[in-house]
Amino acid sequence: MTLTRERIVLAALELVATHGYGGTTMPMVAATAEVSTGLLYQYFPSKTDLFDEVFRQASQREIDACAAAAASGSGAGERLAAIIRTFAHRALKRPKLAWALLAEPVAPQIDEDRLRFREPYRAIFVTVIEDGIDSREFRAQNAHTSAAAIVGALAEAMIGPLALGVLSKRAAQRVVEDIVALCLAAVLDHAARTAPAKKGQGANAPVPPSAKETP
Repeated sequence: MTLTRERIVLAALELVATHGYGGTTMPMVAATAEVSTGLLYQYFPSKTDLFDEVFRQASQREIDACAAAAASGSGAGERLAAIIRTFAHRALKRPKLAWALLAEPVAPQIDEDRLRFREPYRAIFVTVIEDGIDSREFRAQNAHTSAAAIVGALAEAMIGPLALGVLSKRAAQRVVEDIVALCLAAVLDHAARTAPAKKGQGANAPVPPSAKETP
């Protein structure tokens, strides 16, 4: 990516984070990036082309942050909670940008990318859930189905708070912890956590392959 193109994309991203997709225009981007509108259109023939690049770069940043969070803990539950907290806190910190990435009406081309970029999030959750099944921290389940459900629930749960704009620290924390509790409750093996371990089998014994469900 050339320096000029990169400057244009970064300018557009910051404008979207402030005004949303609908409130950002090409002349605004050109002025912020300090390029002429004509030069802007040489790099991006349409607003959709520019905003699609903004969406892909912004989404990748969030995916990278969640991937890092997935590797930050020891237990599967701790890692799962870290992913959710990272995603939610970052979204609530920049609600306009998060709203644009998750729910704002956009061109079909961008909406297609929005759906496509859910897959990396699902893949991150699948890995953690499978690790939790292996350690018996999570119940036996179809990790792909559970991951898809968590991604959908997480996105849906954020829409209401994001529509309110910037929340107080206390309100944001309450929203995030409610989502964490819901998602953990959906995957944890509650029976294993309350029942005594069988003789010769610790609470963290691996799950036999037959106990795992496949997609």
